[in-house]
Amino acid sequence: MALPKKLKSMNLYNDGGSYVGQSKSVTLPTLSRKLEAWRGAGMDGPVKVDLGHSDDGIQIEWTLGGWDLTALRQFGAVRADGVMLRWAGSVQRDDTGEISAVEVVVRGRHEEIDFGDAEQGEDTEHSFTTTCSYYKLSIDGNVEIEIDLLNFIFVVNGEDRLAEHRAAIGL
Repeated sequence: MALPKKLKSMNLYNDGGSYVGQSKSVTLPTLSRKLEAWRGAGMDGPVKVDLGHSDDGIQIEWTLGGWDLTALRQFGAVRADGVMLRWAGSVQRDDTGEISAVEVVVRGRHEEIDFGDAEQGEDTEHSFTTTCSYYKLSIDGNVEIEIDLLNFIFVVNGEDRLAEHRAAIGL
């Protein structure tokens, strides 16, 4: 019997600057594909055809305690990959004590800043939604998934799943 790896500690970095002591929560991006049902002649049922990444895009949501000028000054970034965030997590199995490093790196721009409630004498939190054009998930230093929407790159476990498509269209 084994126990699952659970998040024990984390930190968030914005363009290299640490949010230790400031980062309250991070909702890591949901990865999804756009699948369309196809049922052709001679098929007894539909098969979903993979049409690439979902139209919902890739987003990361994060909350900071207090005011942060770095993120505020990034609002309205003109480049689709103008902001880089890095989330570092430490996960541990409680049966073996084994610790793994989990890292998510994204590049994009802030779509929404929610300043929350401003109430004297109460906690102040700001929430950010950052829409991403780049995503990379690494576990213990191994790149598991890398998505670069602007450069037509999609790698899973070392396999570049768009390499042949790029070659077919001359990229």
